[in-house]
Amino acid sequence: MYFDPKAAVARAEKLGDLFAGVKDLKQSLPSDLAHVIQGQNRREGRTQKQLRQYNHKRDFSITAEPVSSAPRRSAQGSRRRFVVQKHAASHLHYDFRLEMHDALKSWAVPKGTPYEPGVRRLASATEVHPLDYLEFEGVIPQGQYVGGTVMVWDIGTYEVVEGNYWKGNCTFRSRARNLEVSGTFAVIGPKAKTRGFWNGSVTL
Repeated sequence: MYFDPKAAVARAEKLGDLFAGVKDLKQSLPSDLAHVIQGQNRREGRTQKQLRQYNHKRDFSITAEPVSSAPRRSAQGSRRRFVVQKHAASHLHYDFRLEMHDALKSWAVPKGTPYEPGVRRLASATEVHPLDYLEFEGVIPQGQYVGGTVMVWDIGTYEVVEGNYWKGNCTFRSRARNLEVSGTFAVIGPKAKTRGFWNGSVTL
């Protein structure tokens, strides 16, 4: 059906706005689709709650660090992603991040990653980071929180062998681009002290 401009105006004047009632219609979504949408909204809400501290500490008009966005779950099956970032802030250290609960649980490792079985490294828990931080590299301006140069030292996937983060310890096995890491990461759960130890081995 085609109307030239004049005919269209005449028709609208005669019949009125045919879409006027659309805004008042109540949509009825299929129950399966409604359930999926509700689940996504709950996930996004939980993720944004986890990232409040991360957002509060940064001025995104100055720093190039990723702004938190809607969670994107890993497409690695049972595996999740992890990253180790070398961070030359006021003190050189390594940031260790595990994809968990639609965000990155993060620890600062002051003395760097272990290279021998049984070597224990102090890992201090830091704020949860968004998933987009997995591949972040760049210079955080001085004056911003933890200003300095960040580079990806290694990145890969991991899977939990046993344990539970919320119960205070987690044993994982992972595969990275440059290393093969198989070890134990013992963390203190969020309801207790926010410190943990990375006690594992790295095979070059």
